[in-house]
Amino acid sequence: MAVQAFRTTTFSPLADLASCTPSTTVIFYDQLGSGQSTRLPSKDTSFWTIDLFIAELENVLDYFGVDHCFNLLGHSWGGALASEFIVRRKPPGLRCLILSNALASSKLRNEALARIRPGLPQDVQAILKKHEAAGTTKSEQYKKAMMVFWAKHGCRVQPFPPEFLHSISLPDEDSTVIDAMRNGSAGLSTQWDITQRIHLMRHVPTLIINGEHDFMTDSVCAPFFRGIDRVKWVKFANSSHTPQWEERERYISVVAEFLDQV
Repeated sequence: MAVQAFRTTTFSPLADLASCTPSTTVIFYDQLGSGQSTRLPSKDTSFWTIDLFIAELENVLDYFGVDHCFNLLGHSWGGALASEFIVRRKPPGLRCLILSNALASSKLRNEALARIRPGLPQDVQAILKKHEAAGTTKSEQYKKAMMVFWAKHGCRVQPFPPEFLHSISLPDEDSTVIDAMRNGSAGLSTQWDITQRIHLMRHVPTLIINGEHDFMTDSVCAPFFRGIDRVKWVKFANSSHTPQWEERERYISVVAEFLDQV
């Protein structure tokens, strides 16, 4: 089957699913405010909501006529969006869900980050702490220090794939959306939590994926595992936050097998 890809992204390895047997059609899209989609830097924080991005997802499904028997894969923030989509819309055509390196709670994610940060070099920790306290996280010094973090907990392939570098540089191009989603009503920095609503998505067969070196640690993913009825959890021993790059062949194999067996 054909693969519809709007641009090369950090998720582009998923196009490999089209070459598997059986083949899977893969649709990528750039969300409003990012990539090749329309940028709206003049919109204030209140414009950018989870409901907006759920509507965007529904528009993509409608455009391609995907109204029954479809699978949904959400990576990182995409996993939060996929979860909210299921809980709020209860899509009848959803066949299964893949939560790849996704969080169930901002609080749990932040606690995990606090546990792993001491593993970074002392000078890197000091730089990160200084700029976070001062609110100067867009400084070049902070970005350089974050590259050390990303090399350990974001993507352990060196040099970084260009697609990964592109994804982590998107806020430099336009930080409107990420700033609003982190600090606005969505509360992705500190407030977002779906743990008490997972029972509303427990009926959806789900594959959970994370990496041994991921900042989405086991404790961040565990609420999904405990709350969903038909669930499988695969942890990638040689990966961090992007096993689709770090262990590409196995990642595609695991996803393809899950899709085939649901």
